[in-house]
This record gives sequence, structure tokens and C-alpha cells, in this order.
Amino acid sequence: MPEIHNTVERLREDIPKGGYAFTIEASDADNNPLTYALSGTTASFFRVDPATGIVTVHMTLDREVQTVLTLTVTVSDLQYAASKDLTLILLDANDNRPIFEPSTYEDEVPENATIGTSLFKVHATDADTGVASLVKYNIDEVLPSDGFSLFSIMESTGEVKLNGRLNFTSLSTFYRLKINASDGGGEYMGVTLNQSSIAFAFITVLDVPDLDPQFISLPYIVRVQEGSPPGLSVFKVTAIDQDRGINDDMIYSIENSTADGLFNISQNGVISVNSDIDREAIGDSVTLTVKATEAHPNIHGAEASTTADVEITIIDINDNKPEFYMCADTEECVRQSNFVGETFENSLASIDINMTVKDLDKSARIQLTLEGADKEVFSVDPQSATSESQVRLVVMKPQQLDFEKIACFMVQVIATDEENTSFHSTATVTINIKDTNDNSPKFPNDTYALQLPEHSPDGTIIANISAEDPDTMDQGKITYRLLPESILRYFDVEPNSGTIYVKDSSLIDREVRSLYSATLQAMDTSSIPGTAVLEITLTDINDKTPVINRDSYLGFVDEGEKLHLQIQATDADDPDTENNQIVYGIVPSRYSDNFTIDPNTGVLTNNGELDCEALDPDLNGKIELNVTATDKGTPALSSMVKVIIDVKDVNDNTPEFKAASYKFSVKEGVKGAYVGSVYAEDLDQTIDFNRISFTIINGSIGSFIIRTFAEKRGYRGNITVDPDVELDYESARKSFTLWVEAEDLGQKTAVVTVEVEVLDVNDERPEFKPAETLTVKENTTITGAVGKFTALDRDGNHSLIYELESTTCRCKGTEEPCDWFLLEPTGEIIVNPENTMDYELCDQVIMEAQVVDKYTEKGENNSIKSGIMVINIEDINDNVPEFIASNSVFVVVPETASKDTSVAAVTATDRDSGKNKEIDFEVTAVHFRHDDNRTSPERTLFRVVATQQQDLYVGMIQSIEELNAKLRGKYLVTVSATDKGGLSASTVVEIFTVDESFKMELRFASPFLQVTAKLDDIKVALTAATNAAVEVVDIRSINAESRDSGETILEVYFIYSNGSAITYDAVEKMLSDPAHFLTLSQFGLSLIGAVTVEDPEQDPVIYGLLGVVAGLIIVLAVLTTSLLCTRRTYRTKLKAAKAMNTAATVASENQKSGPVVPGTNKYTMEGANPVLNLNIDTATDLGFDEESSNADRISLNSLDYNVDMTMSDKDTRPMMMIQEEDEDNGEPVYIEPLGAALAQRGRKKGPDSANLAFDNPALSTTDL
Repeated sequence: MPEIHNTVERLREDIPKGGYAFTIEASDADNNPLTYALSGTTASFFRVDPATGIVTVHMTLDREVQTVLTLTVTVSDLQYAASKDLTLILLDANDNRPIFEPSTYEDEVPENATIGTSLFKVHATDADTGVASLVKYNIDEVLPSDGFSLFSIMESTGEVKLNGRLNFTSLSTFYRLKINASDGGGEYMGVTLNQSSIAFAFITVLDVPDLDPQFISLPYIVRVQEGSPPGLSVFKVTAIDQDRGINDDMIYSIENSTADGLFNISQNGVISVNSDIDREAIGDSVTLTVKATEAHPNIHGAEASTTADVEITIIDINDNKPEFYMCADTEECVRQSNFVGETFENSLASIDINMTVKDLDKSARIQLTLEGADKEVFSVDPQSATSESQVRLVVMKPQQLDFEKIACFMVQVIATDEENTSFHSTATVTINIKDTNDNSPKFPNDTYALQLPEHSPDGTIIANISAEDPDTMDQGKITYRLLPESILRYFDVEPNSGTIYVKDSSLIDREVRSLYSATLQAMDTSSIPGTAVLEITLTDINDKTPVINRDSYLGFVDEGEKLHLQIQATDADDPDTENNQIVYGIVPSRYSDNFTIDPNTGVLTNNGELDCEALDPDLNGKIELNVTATDKGTPALSSMVKVIIDVKDVNDNTPEFKAASYKFSVKEGVKGAYVGSVYAEDLDQTIDFNRISFTIINGSIGSFIIRTFAEKRGYRGNITVDPDVELDYESARKSFTLWVEAEDLGQKTAVVTVEVEVLDVNDERPEFKPAETLTVKENTTITGAVGKFTALDRDGNHSLIYELESTTCRCKGTEEPCDWFLLEPTGEIIVNPENTMDYELCDQVIMEAQVVDKYTEKGENNSIKSGIMVINIEDINDNVPEFIASNSVFVVVPETASKDTSVAAVTATDRDSGKNKEIDFEVTAVHFRHDDNRTSPERTLFRVVATQQQDLYVGMIQSIEELNAKLRGKYLVTVSATDKGGLSASTVVEIFTVDESFKMELRFASPFLQVTAKLDDIKVALTAATNAAVEVVDIRSINAESRDSGETILEVYFIYSNGSAITYDAVEKMLSDPAHFLTLSQFGLSLIGAVTVEDPEQDPVIYGLLGVVAGLIIVLAVLTTSLLCTRRTYRTKLKAAKAMNTAATVASENQKSGPVVPGTNKYTMEGANPVLNLNIDTATDLGFDEESSNADRISLNSLDYNVDMTMSDKDTRPMMMIQEEDEDNGEPVYIEPLGAALAQRGRKKGPDSANLAFDNPALSTTDL
């Protein structure tokens, strides 16, 4: 009984399919061939070679599923079987990657979290053992990338810590960490590798109040008109919380002011007038320090605040009259109404009276005039001043200054505000006249009124004026000069002629000064002067641009109300000319068409109702116009002033959404996820009217919230998933319709619908659909898809990629890897163009594939189970039938071959399947080859009857009529094998014939019935005696009146298994052997005789010639016999040894391997020639002895010599080779050529070798 030696085997779990696992070690004491088999619940994992015991892996092993397998091994030696349970211990391979639990992580971290703070801890497990199960963690990537240094992870524990400072404001508010978990590495499929997996962590930074607020739109510079009423809004300051995630409310206050009590500030930052503003008292500007404080303390418990300066410029109005002042040398001035001055009599001079005129208004213009009885004697200088100027009196009529007549003069100087003439002041001036020598030269006229166009060129002669002196010594010697000296900047006089001319044309400007009073002095030789007053009046030219009374204008009007604003301008040109006449206009601009201005009065009004919402929001309700003031001179001159109209907003608009509806999408499973934003705007221009808040009034079902944020224009409502809600795409609600309401502070509302679609997150693993079995014809060359794997993915957004795991072919019942088909990423199966499918090699292909969803966002991306596709290879008729070579030698006894007798057989197979492998046989030709090597065609004497035995088709060749028993040679029968597809092959079958010369008669003393009754036993006895097949061709009674009496004759042939027949002499010797004759005599054998064969009638001449030849042969035989008698005994023994040698040769199984003798047919199939259906031991002693007659040589003539005999490789029985000693140089005599050929007699090697040879030492069965 076999013995199994294995008990425990250790296998690596990563042995591939088809890989070597172990060998069943067993032995058998009898050394019988062993057969191996596997059984048990785990036997499906393995395949065993039944002959060698080598076990290979058939299904993937997995140590993590089952560590130890129990396998029942059975070993048998065809008689006995032994079974044993074998324990298989699976050794770990690094075939598992670490798996994160969970697959994603989320955390919220305050921005002020300290460095080193533990954020969260990731955990991954590896199902492997040993070093391969040790997991190390690493952060591969952080988005945004500049946050990589902010986080660290403990390599061994997976604890994620804060490694740097977070900042909600200046850094990102959200980070995504890509965390890698890798194992300790190990061997897998012969390669050392590390397995790893990825998980994502999402960190949200929470804002904390750690920053002070900040004022925006700095610097703050505003203007306000003095005298503005209390409560008037001046400006609005705005501060924001830099902690955008907190966005705390602001509280505003005024911390400091350069003028206390003038302004206050509201809680929302609006600065307004608090008390009366007097520019002349407080100056041109006021600086406020405003403070913005957050409503709630910061993280340190302190109030977060910031300050900013607001520069307020005070716009002056005309609210003061001009006043007179007397100023000392210390520049200290006091208000005064009485002044005193003095001058010499008859003198023409400017009288300094220490008078200063001031108007405290900014840019005020003052007109000075004289009144009183003596006003004609003097003039005031200057006659027009701005804000502040020194005032002098100029003697206009010096001739009236005669001390002897009047010693004192008095005038009143009047200062009038040119803009508002109701504002004026008066001062009294007393002029005391000093006594002088009054004998002076005299001019014909005391006063000269001269006219001159302003800006006349230098050198222009104004007038020639001369004086006369009654003194004779002064005749012709009077010299002239102009007084006062200040006039010389403008005019001068020729000292000897008195010609007055223009000295500097650029200074004579009528608008600055239209009248110049000068004294033309004439001096005699005693330097006593005489004077005349010159009044030079400048005539006007249009050289002055109209001057608008203000730098800018500001008008206020409520939207829908009427504006009335007057623009005023003056022109310094002559009032009596067109140069002084002004026309007002509006420069075309964006909003100029909304207004009109009276060209004469400058009154600005609006054309229609003003709508604040129709204005550009960036203007904050302020419209800026440019108004021109143009004179009518030639060329016309103009000025322009900026006019700002502040249109005050009223709440007359309802909030409006920027879209009629909104449609957003959000991924499932994300709490607090951002959905989208709605936008609405209230066209009212002030925050009191346009501030909007959003509310979800319907459709949320508690799943969404909305928060309101201010935009540059309008407001934004951010819709997010409720932080406590997690949407599920796979639930019944895949979409929501939200009703979002926008409401302003005046409770005016608008509603919009928001469609929210829940997006499918790719978190479902794909699954294969069951695949139908495919059928593909062998040898196909189609390039398209022959089939397709199909998988389902419940996710809406997926991209499936198919990957081939293995391809196995079923080849003759054994599965082995192959690559006849390829798998495209789309799942299509195509034929591998580099290989050709052959049904005869493999009839089925099994493809195993995996499907991967490359869009997977969460979880595993591959299918749980592999997809299996079975492809049956369909056979086509591509193989020609093949005849199977046979070692059989076919022999027929014509006398026994009646119709339908099977005389030979052929075997053929076709590698195709089904109908294509069915074979039909047909005899296509018959020839007969005679012993003299002549070939002649024959009728179709045979037919083929086909039978099927498993995959083989056997064609039994049957005779269809009686055969000619006199022919000597063999039939050459051409047989064709044709399959159902029309493919055919043919072979030639040789059928040897046994002629009548080998037939003999056996006489039995027993009656006919007794012989026929024991015929089978008689044939067995005859076979035992001759070692040959016994072919009975006839049984007849002789000397008998009935079948129960008399003797019986059997006509028989004795034929060896090699096809050769035994001659009469040989049979006689064999049957005469006492060992056999005794048995045969019991059956009544009494006589052995030859059958006389009747030859056809021949020509007598031929008989005569043959008689002569026969006589010569007899003589030669007698001589030869006498010479060889002395060695008779030795030669007889030698023949017996050669006969046994030849018999051993005939037993060879491979006729093609060397020389053979016909008759080695071992075909014993049913329906074969019954003559050959005997198991004849060819090695049995042929029974020759020393007393055998010379006739023994006749039946053994083919066995006389053995030259270079070749043994079959398959014949393992020893055979003795006996070298015949050289008896003589003569060749043996063969009664037929076939005998010589079969003996393979070669020429004796030696100089005396007879020139005789038999051509063909290597005859095949076909040749025979």
C-alpha cells in the first residue's frame, strides 16, 4: 500500500495561479506507479498532477481569510489507496495595503491655536503580519501648498499636530491634507515593495476676534459751510472688523476736536453739526479724532478700537462788514473811526493817515469812497481792496490848499462790502494844511483829465502840459516831474517839456485801478513848484475773466423736489460795456440734461423730478455740474465753477434680486457645505433704506441656512447646508426648492426661488453585471469587439475603467494561462492579433477582470468581485483528416474472403469537432502488385465500412466479391478519408495474399459431426503445435454414408502472425512432434497431406524444357547434398537458433524502426481478419530437430541468415544474436524472391563473395 510522507507544508499566500505549491511525497513498497488526487473543502484551491504529485495553485490564496488549510491527499497504486490530511500553513506576503478608518477626516481649529496643539489622529490598519503590518504616516501634500509647514504628523501614531501659526485673515481659512499610510514593506510576488494608501483630512480655520477694527476710505476730508444748522449730516465714517469671520458691530465716538462742541457722531458713524459754526471765530478748519470700537471684547477681554482724523474745512459765508483800524508799530490794530493827517499847502501829495480797512470774511472785496464838503479836494487810495488794505488820502486839488484861506479840511471815508452793500462803515479824517511859500509856477489849468486805453504800449504820449511862472528869472527854466513817486511806476513826464507818457503798460490795468491821480509839478530855479493835477482815466478793454463769487456751490434737494440755486459772478471790466455783461451756462455732462440755468440770473433748477436711484451708486446721491460764467466781450472770456447737488434719498424702492431664480448644486454628505449665493439690491442710496437681510421662508425642511453679507453693490445671501445636517443623494430628496426673502429696513420685501440639486458623491463601488457566455470562431481575425464586460455604478458621475486580471484557457481539460484576447479599458474584449486561436488546442477561454471607477471620491474604487467572462471557441473545419499509422500487416486467404469479409482496417481522426470531425471512408483505387514486382489495376474489389470509437473513426475494409486464390503478391488499396467539410486525405493499404500452394489436408478418422463439434479444440491444438493461425477453408466427409460415419478431411492454411504461410514440410514436422501429435491423435488426426494445385495447361515444348532444367537441378542437388551431409547436425541446430532470433525480431512493436517480416500485425479489433486474432508467441521454439528433412529449409528460407538486425526501441526483451559461421562462399537458395528480401541477405564481405545481392535492406511494411 502507498505511504504518504507529507504532514505539514508551508506556502506563501502570494503564489500565483498555476504556480508551484509543493510536491506530494509518497512511496510504494512494490514500486508500482502512483496516482495522486486531492479532496476536501479546500481542494478547489489547488490542482495536482496525477502522475507526478506536483501540486499547483488554482485559486488565489489569502492568509488574511484563512491562515491554515486542511487538504486530504490520496495516493493509489491502482490496487490500493492511502489518504492523509495534510496541514497547509499560509505564510504572509505583503499583499495588503493599510486601510484608513475612517477614510476621511474633518476638523475645525481656532486661528489662535498654539503650536503643538493636537488636531486629530488618523488610524490605518494593515491586515498583513510582521514588519508588513507596521504602519507609518506621512503628510504628502497640503492645499494650499503654502500651508505645508503648518502641520506635522507623528510617523508612528498618526497624530496630526499644529506646526505653525494659523491666521484667518492673512492665510487660508481651509486646508486639505493628503495623508499617506505606508506599511513596513515586504515581499510580494517575488518583489520587495511597500504598500500604501491615501486619506484626506479637511481642516477649517475658525476666526477669533484678535484684530483691531480698521477705518476704510481714508483719509477723511470734508467741507461744511459756516452757519449750517445743527443736526445737518456732514459725513459718514465707516470702520470694519478685520476679523472677517466675526464681523462685529462698531460703536463710534469723537475722541478729540480742535473746536469743542461743534460736531457730534451717531452710533453708525454719521458726523453732524452740533452747534453754530463761525469760521471767523474758529478758523478755516476743524480736526476731529473719531474712534471706532467693536461691540464685543476681543480674545484678551479688552475693547478693540481704532481712531482716525476727520479734517473738516469750514466754508466761509459773507456775514461781516468792513471796519477801520489804526495799527501801531507793534502791528497791534484797534478799531477806530477818527483819523488825522496833514499836508503842505498847495502840495499835491498822498496823505498818510495810518488807516487800515479790514473785512473778516474770506475773499471779501471792499469799495472805498469819500464823502463830505471837501471830498473833491482829496481822493482815497485805493478805491477797491480785498479783505485788508492800508488807506491813504490823495490831494486831488492842491490849489485849494491855501493855508491863508483854509487851514483845515475834513472828509468821511466810507468802506462798503461790494457783495453786500448793506455792509459798510464810515471814518472821519481831518487834514491839517501846513503853511509854505506859495509863489510857484502856474499851469494854465489846475487839473487835467486824461484818458488812455489800459495796457497802452510803453512810451505812448498821454499829453503835453507846461506851466508858466510870472517870475522872470524862471522863464524857460521850469522843470517838471510827476508826483507822487508811486505814480512813476505807471507814468512819467519829460522834465524839460512836460510830455507825459506811459512807462509800464503791464501795470496800467483798469480793473485794478481805473483812475490815476497825479500831480504834475513845475519847479522854478528857486525850486518853488507849481502843480497841476492830472487825472488819468483808463478806458476799458475786455481783458478780465468773469469771477464766480465762490470756489464751489453745494445744493441740497430731496428726490422728487425742486432745486433753486443761484450762481453769482462778477466781471471787473467796465460795467458800462459788454465786457462786463455775464451769461451763465451748464457744461454738458452725464446729468447736465436734468438741469437748466437762467443765463442772466444764474438761477439753477432741475428740469424734472430727480431720482436718487437713477444716479450712479458710486456718487452717493451727489451730482456734479460745471457752470460757466461768460462775458460778452470780444473775445469772450469765461470762468467755471463746480456745483454739487446732493440729492437726498427716500425709501421708495423694494429690494430686487439680481436673478429671476437661482439654481445651485451641492455634494451629498458634507455638513455645512457651501451651496451658493443669492444677490439682491435695494436701489435706495442710503444704508437706512437699502440694507437687506435674507431669510429662507419655505422649502428648507431644516436642511439649509442663509447668512447675509454686504457687497460693494447690494447684499449677498450665502446659502449653506445646516452644520448639523448631512444630505444624502440616495434618499428620496435629491433636490430642494427654497423660497428666499429679501427685506429692507422699511420692511419692503422680495422673494426668489432657489433650486438646490443634491449631487451624487462618487462613493459607491462598481459591480459587474452577469456576463453571458461568448462564442468566437477559431482562427478569427476580426478587429472589432467580440464581447464586452459591463458594470454598474450607482453613482451618477462615474468613469469606469476595466483591467484584466487573468486569462485562462481550457486546453484538453487542463487550465493554463493564455493571451488570446485583450481587454480594452472600455470593457470591450478584442482578439489578440499576435496570436491565433486554435480550437484543437484550447476550446474555452475564461477572462477575469476588475473594474475601477476613476472618479471615486470616497471609499474603494474597484468592484468587490471580479468579473468573469467565459468564451467558448467554436470549431471550424480547418483540419484535414489524418490516418493513424498502424504496425499491422494485413493478410487475406482468398478462399475464405467471401463477400463482406473484413480483410483489413484503417484508422483516422480529425482534430475538428462536431460535424467537422465526422469521417467517411471510400476505396478510390485497387491495384495488385505481383511477386515479380509487376503492378496491375484491379476492379473495386473492396469497400470500407466506417465505425466510430470515441474520437477515432475505423474503416473496416471488406471484400465485395470472391478474390482470386491463384494470385501471388499483395493488393494495394487506396482509401480516402473525407470529413463533412470536404477536406480529405488518402492512404494505400497493402493486403498480402496467401496462395493455394500453402494449403494442406488433414485427415481425421473421426466422422464429420464429431470433428465439427470439436473443431475449436482441434484448432487450438493445431495452433499450439505450429504457433500459427489455423485457417480452415473446408470440411468434408470421405468414405462415409452419413455424417456420423467415415473419415473427415480438413483443408487448412497455417499462417504466422507476420503474414507468412507455413509449408507442408514444416507443418508435417511440427504436427509429428510427439508432444503435440498425441493430443491431435486423440481428435482422430491420421494423415497430413499436401493439396495438389492444378496448374493451367501449358505448351508441351515448355514442359520439355522444364524437364531438362529439372533434371539438371536434381543432379546439382544430389551433388550438393553429398557435400553437406557431414555437417548436417550442426546446421540443423543453427537453423533452430535463427528461427528463434527471427521470431524475436518479428515481435518488435515498431515496424518502421528496422527490418521486419510481414505478419507482425497485432490488430485484434472486432471485425478484423479472424486469421490474425490469435496471440501467437513468436519466441516459442519452432520445434526443429536434427532429423528434419531438407524440406525444412523451404519454410525457413527467409530466416536462414541474420545480417545487421535492428531491435525496436520498445522491445525490452533480450535477444541472442548468433553469428553464422562461414560455411562456404555460396549464397543460400531461395525458392521465392520475397524470402531473400525478408532475410535481408547482404553480400558476404570478402574477395570471394558471389556477385549476388538483394536490393532493399530496410523494407517497410508497405514495401512488403
